[in-house]
Amino acid sequence: MELIPNVQVGKNGISENLIETVKSNFKKYQNVKVVYLKSFTRDKRKIKQSTDEIIAGLGANYTYRILGFTAFIKKWRKPQIKKRKA
Repeated sequence: MELIPNVQVGKNGISENLIETVKSNFKKYQNVKVVYLKSFTRDKRKIKQSTDEIIAGLGANYTYRILGFTAFIKKWRKPQIKKRKA
Protein backbone atom coordinates (compact mmCIF):
# COMPACT_ATOMS: atom_id res chain seq x y z
CA MET A 1 0.00 0.00 0.00
CA GLU A 2 1.41 3.36 -1.07
CA LEU A 3 1.62 6.12 1.51
CA ILE A 4 -0.02 9.45 0.71
CA PRO A 5 1.87 12.55 1.90
CA ASN A 6 -0.06 15.14 3.91
CA VAL A 7 0.11 18.89 3.41
CA GLN A 8 -1.63 21.02 6.02
CA VAL A 9 -3.19 24.42 5.31
CA GLY A 10 -3.42 26.61 8.40
CA LYS A 11 -3.93 30.27 9.22
CA ASN A 12 -1.38 31.42 6.60
CA GLY A 13 -3.61 30.04 3.82
CA ILE A 14 -2.50 29.26 0.28
CA SER A 15 0.98 30.54 -0.58
CA GLU A 16 3.58 29.94 -3.27
CA ASN A 17 5.55 27.88 -0.75
CA LEU A 18 2.56 25.58 -0.18
CA ILE A 19 2.07 25.06 -3.93
CA GLU A 20 5.80 24.29 -4.32
CA THR A 21 5.55 21.77 -1.48
CA VAL A 22 2.65 20.03 -3.21
CA LYS A 23 4.59 20.02 -6.52
CA SER A 24 7.64 18.48 -4.86
CA ASN A 25 5.47 15.73 -3.34
CA PHE A 26 4.25 14.83 -6.84
CA LYS A 27 7.83 14.04 -7.89
CA LYS A 28 7.67 10.93 -5.71
CA TYR A 29 3.93 10.24 -5.27
CA GLN A 30 0.89 10.16 -7.53
CA ASN A 31 -1.57 11.37 -4.86
CA VAL A 32 -1.31 14.10 -2.22
CA LYS A 33 -3.69 14.80 0.66
CA VAL A 34 -4.28 18.46 1.60
CA VAL A 35 -5.78 18.86 5.07
CA TYR A 36 -7.49 22.16 5.97
CA LEU A 37 -7.11 22.97 9.66
CA LYS A 38 -9.65 24.80 11.84
CA SER A 39 -7.40 27.85 11.93
CA PHE A 40 -7.85 28.22 8.14
CA THR A 41 -11.63 27.89 7.79
CA ARG A 42 -14.66 25.69 8.35
CA ASP A 43 -16.50 27.00 5.28
CA LYS A 44 -16.87 24.34 2.57
CA ARG A 45 -17.03 26.93 -0.25
CA LYS A 46 -13.74 28.50 0.83
CA ILE A 47 -12.13 25.05 0.93
CA LYS A 48 -13.29 24.40 -2.66
CA GLN A 49 -12.00 27.82 -3.80
CA SER A 50 -8.65 27.20 -2.10
CA THR A 51 -8.31 23.78 -3.71
CA ASP A 52 -9.13 25.33 -7.11
CA GLU A 53 -6.35 27.85 -6.45
CA ILE A 54 -3.87 25.03 -5.70
CA ILE A 55 -4.90 23.16 -8.88
CA ALA A 56 -4.48 26.36 -10.94
CA GLY A 57 -0.96 26.68 -9.57
CA LEU A 58 -0.14 23.05 -10.38
CA GLY A 59 -1.39 22.85 -13.97
CA ALA A 60 -3.77 20.89 -16.19
CA ASN A 61 -2.67 17.35 -15.25
CA TYR A 62 -4.32 17.40 -11.83
CA THR A 63 -7.79 16.70 -10.46
CA TYR A 64 -9.14 16.66 -6.92
CA ARG A 65 -11.89 15.32 -4.69
CA ILE A 66 -12.96 16.95 -1.42
CA LEU A 67 -14.10 14.79 1.49
CA GLY A 68 -14.97 16.80 4.58
CA PHE A 69 -12.11 19.18 5.26
CA THR A 70 -9.59 17.19 3.23
CA ALA A 71 -8.77 17.45 -0.48
CA PHE A 72 -7.22 14.52 -2.33
CA ILE A 73 -5.25 15.69 -5.38
CA LYS A 74 -4.33 13.22 -8.12
CA LYS A 75 -1.79 13.63 -10.91
CA TRP A 76 -2.61 12.24 -14.35
CA ARG A 77 -0.30 11.60 -17.29
CA LYS A 78 -2.39 13.63 -19.72
CA PRO A 79 -4.10 16.99 -19.12
CA GLN A 80 -7.65 16.61 -17.87
CA ILE A 81 -10.42 18.37 -19.76
CA LYS A 82 -13.27 19.68 -17.66
CA LYS A 83 -16.55 18.34 -18.99
CA ARG A 84 -19.46 20.74 -19.17
CA LYS A 85 -22.92 19.57 -18.24
CA ALA A 86 -25.50 20.13 -20.95
